Amino acid sequence: MAVRYRIREADPTSALDIQAITDIYNASVIAGGSSADTTPRTFEQRRAWIEAHQSPYAVFVVEAESTDEPSDRRIIAFGALSVFYARAGYDRVTDLAYYIAPEWQRKGVGTFLLGGLLDECRKRHMRKACGIIFADNAGSIALMHRFGFTQFGLMPDAATDSTGTMRDMSYWYLDL
Repeated sequence: MAVRYRIREADPTSALDIQAITDIYNASVIAGGSSADTTPRTFEQRRAWIEAHQSPYAVFVVEAESTDEPSDRRIIAFGALSVFYARAGYDRVTDLAYYIAPEWQRKGVGTFLLGGLLDECRKRHMRKACGIIFADNAGSIALMHRFGFTQFGLMPDAATDSTGTMRDMSYWYLDL
């Protein structure tokens, strides 16, 4: 079965979108290694998070669709363009975040999603995109390199994850 990916803005009124985002995020929280949240988030917390993204910032989902059966479509990843720092001088600088359902990792979804997020950054006239990533997250670090991001900092022992592991944080940016 061949699959194609499609990115679209998440609908904050869609229970399907919110539940998929909640499930994907919580799988990452529980696994550890990609979020500094130490406990899963609720449906309502994720809804509020999506609603907090006001233009030009937004949350997006990636759907996988069977080319054989177009009605067979499911959300397999999500990403966000979030406020980097809530002061006017940082307007149009965005903090990128992205999460992929475990069974869809290492299938090109991250590359597709990050490319789509960067396209959205440019459409929304962002001037810089930033990524804040656990320094041992090899997949995300590889994506940063692939898309030409520059590392601008490393903070040792900055955050713990749900496993209780203390992790270094790496900081990345891309001029748009």
